[in-house]
Amino acid sequence: MISYSTPPQPGEFAPYYGTYISHVSATDILGALDQQRREMVLLLSGRGESDGNLRYAPDKWTVKEVLGHICDAERVFSYRALRISRGDATPLASFEQNPYVQNGPFAHCSLSDLVEDFIAVRRATLSLFRNLDEAAWTRQGVASNNPVSVRALAWIIAGHELHHRKILEEKYFSLASTSAASTSAQK
Repeated sequence: MISYSTPPQPGEFAPYYGTYISHVSATDILGALDQQRREMVLLLSGRGESDGNLRYAPDKWTVKEVLGHICDAERVFSYRALRISRGDATPLASFEQNPYVQNGPFAHCSLSDLVEDFIAVRRATLSLFRNLDEAAWTRQGVASNNPVSVRALAWIIAGHELHHRKILEEKYFSLASTSAASTSAQK
């Protein structure tokens, strides 16, 4: 059986990534990553720029910041996968998400540009993973002082996107629907 068609096992990733990995029900991780690209685009297509600035609470990221974070995290995880898949044994640094979002240009980007960025990042991720040989999928390295396999990184990328898409669907866009419905009812 090809390594990428079975989920990673404990020991291939830090325990805190288990939540993300558990979100992924697919066994074809490449197909799942490709399907996610389409689903995210469908979720965000037709949304106005004001939707990109939504926050479901004052201390939470905007939709544009969430999407920018998804892209940044995917780039970091894919970079880790590239390094480890090529046999680079250098321990890789941790990734602190809040400074990335705080220092990202997301507020100045259009939502449509960020969607295009997501598409480009996901296509690059898919290209990387599709071109790995069997041995590369099982290679392990160290990131954030924890062991991680290339296979686990593919599942982490998919689970991370699912985690944030669910938040967008439930907390941001249900809020927008509720607000629009209450505004219509008041007219």
